[in-house]
Amino acid sequence: MGPRSDQANENALETHSSTHEGSARHIGVALFNGFALPDVASIIEVFQSANALGDPEQSGRPHYEVSLLSASGGRIASSSSVFIWTDGVASLRRTDNFHALFIAGGIGATTAFRDDRLIVWLRRVFPASTLVHAIAEGKLLLDAAGVTATRSERTGRQHDTHARAASRAIDHSLSPLQVALRIVEADIGAEIARQVAEWVAPRQKLATDANIRATPTPHVSEQIQASARWLEANGTRPVSIEAVAQIAAMSERNFLRRFKSEMGVTPSDYLLQVRLEMSCKLLANTSLPVDKIARRCGIGSGGRLAKLFRKHLSTTPTEYRMMQQKG
Repeated sequence: MGPRSDQANENALETHSSTHEGSARHIGVALFNGFALPDVASIIEVFQSANALGDPEQSGRPHYEVSLLSASGGRIASSSSVFIWTDGVASLRRTDNFHALFIAGGIGATTAFRDDRLIVWLRRVFPASTLVHAIAEGKLLLDAAGVTATRSERTGRQHDTHARAASRAIDHSLSPLQVALRIVEADIGAEIARQVAEWVAPRQKLATDANIRATPTPHVSEQIQASARWLEANGTRPVSIEAVAQIAAMSERNFLRRFKSEMGVTPSDYLLQVRLEMSCKLLANTSLPVDKIARRCGIGSGGRLAKLFRKHLSTTPTEYRMMQQKG
């Protein structure tokens, strides 16, 4: 996603593009009211980071498409009262197969496992999913559905090489973050998985952060923090301001005011910061052409990236890469 930073209209960062189908591997995350947010956020960030770092097919489709799902769809509250927008499980095609399906944990699982809509759906999709992984209390839902394995081999279907490799890589002792990283490693390669881990794990600030990042207020609300994390995790995708406001469970007007007040920048500018930082990492750690980096980071073209670098970092992408390589 990306901001229309050259325009003053804050009511639309970008129009949400249609979902990519075909080559994109479908990742599902089953949620319920009272789910634990941190593990879910890390899973989303792993696959979005893999989309940014991996080498997409010539069609431009991402490696992964992540769906957040719940029994009825709509707004679901985490245990920390942060809201997430979900699709209803009934909206999926009966033939829809998951490359990986994660079942969220959290205190709400003690109620969710009694929801027949979720349980019946899990029974249906489990045999057709390459890998199913329950997070902590999420195992209650699998137990209620009568499917307790961490992974399932598709019946009546031929696994591809990546699916078999991903399935073999998973065991019960791994954290959700580790599971997601193992999937990326099996699908795209160990080097991409390593880079994704460095992005997602706590990391040192870029030397350029002081020139890019605004300073937030000392006390940023959990809702605004969640929206900022969501922007960071979805930095390569288009999104409307309405979608980000829903993450914070606020009206668009209130969200824009609160985000600017607490983070020190508008959501559009914050998203631009995220994209510039992604560009810096790719310039420093890969040999990808500048144009390709710009496209992967949602900036559009090498010319526009160069313009942004000159404005915010007082250098060019090529000069920045040379400085990083010398260091």
